[in-house]
Amino acid sequence: MFLMALRLNRLCLPVFLGLLAVTVRADVSLSEQLTSAVSDSSIALDLRYRYEMVDEDGFDDPAKASLLRSRVTFESGKVGRLSALLQIDDVRSLGSEDYNSTENGKVQYPTIADPEGTEFNQAWLRYSADDLKATLGRQRILLDRGRFIGAKPWRQNAQTYDALRLQWDASADFSIDASYVTQVSRVFGPADGSNPADWHGDSTFVRMSYDFADGHELVGFAYLLDVAAQSDFSAAKTVNNSSNTFGVAYSGVFSGLNILARLATQEDSGASELDYRAPYYIIEMAAPLGDMALKAAYEVLGADNGVGFGTRLANGHGHQGWADKFLATPGDGIKDAWVSLAGNLGPLALTARYHDFRAESSSVNFGSEIDLQAQWQINAWLTATAKAAVFETEAPDRYPDTKKAWLALQIRL
Repeated sequence: MFLMALRLNRLCLPVFLGLLAVTVRADVSLSEQLTSAVSDSSIALDLRYRYEMVDEDGFDDPAKASLLRSRVTFESGKVGRLSALLQIDDVRSLGSEDYNSTENGKVQYPTIADPEGTEFNQAWLRYSADDLKATLGRQRILLDRGRFIGAKPWRQNAQTYDALRLQWDASADFSIDASYVTQVSRVFGPADGSNPADWHGDSTFVRMSYDFADGHELVGFAYLLDVAAQSDFSAAKTVNNSSNTFGVAYSGVFSGLNILARLATQEDSGASELDYRAPYYIIEMAAPLGDMALKAAYEVLGADNGVGFGTRLANGHGHQGWADKFLATPGDGIKDAWVSLAGNLGPLALTARYHDFRAESSSVNFGSEIDLQAQWQINAWLTATAKAAVFETEAPDRYPDTKKAWLALQIRL
């Protein structure tokens, strides 16, 4: 699996190995540096148990999943400027499997996209200098708070990328983040089910940020997603997800008010059978309200020629409602107006959010959603979470009423 993660660099690997030759300090022997790297290495254990229930109109019975994700992470110390990380994930069902994992074939239940399996979640080598970081292998990539490129951490099997990633701080106020990706390891893996476990292709992500004043940032980005055909899956699940997304963003603080504005456009690319060019924009504001934080936003994912602006690699769960009704943008687009309130009550971190969902290019009112969460950091290594989402439809022919609830315990050692 690790060798698969390195296959992307038939051209890049010689360059990367060349770094090894120049990174070892001349005044310290290689054996001493290896000894130091071993002593500075770490092993971490992350256990996340979660009970999830999904009650969705159209199904006779709700889905119920009792799942444990076990994650072991080994991170080496540095040999000169080089370090490495290996992370293994295992997802297991504890008890009955009364849910559709997208791989177990239990389509009589609503979907909980957490198939069982074991895989190398991350496996990378990294070169770190004062202003440059180069990472090669299977890795997590998170850009723009996961709105377009993310790791989907809510699912038990996170999304990772076989990639060469360069992060360069060109100056104190200007940086470039560029990735060349040959495979996306998706949440539906590690084995194919009703969806591909992996997307192959030649994708490029470029993000440039400029801090033009204290507390004010301007960003430009280009996310070029290429998905190759797979004989076992339709174009809708493979090549039609290929797209080019270009955009700009601004974030800043005015007298305690945090503002985010983002504008983008997306078009079909590669071998996609689609033909569209759809817009995207968001304006988001956040301000303190006593001991709480109040946020409000208006986000629009447009549509063209019956195709909505897609966010195929995004952390979708955290952006358009925890009921996950709009992970795929509808063909008439979507307008999402939402407000949230978050803060602490004693040891509990509380969050409440309300969404209003409407079509962008038609008069359809999709419905509304209420999301609630309480999280308790019991101690340095144990966290408990209770969470719920209620989506009430106004378009039952498009989206059914859905209720979801979660109880989770996470141990980090």
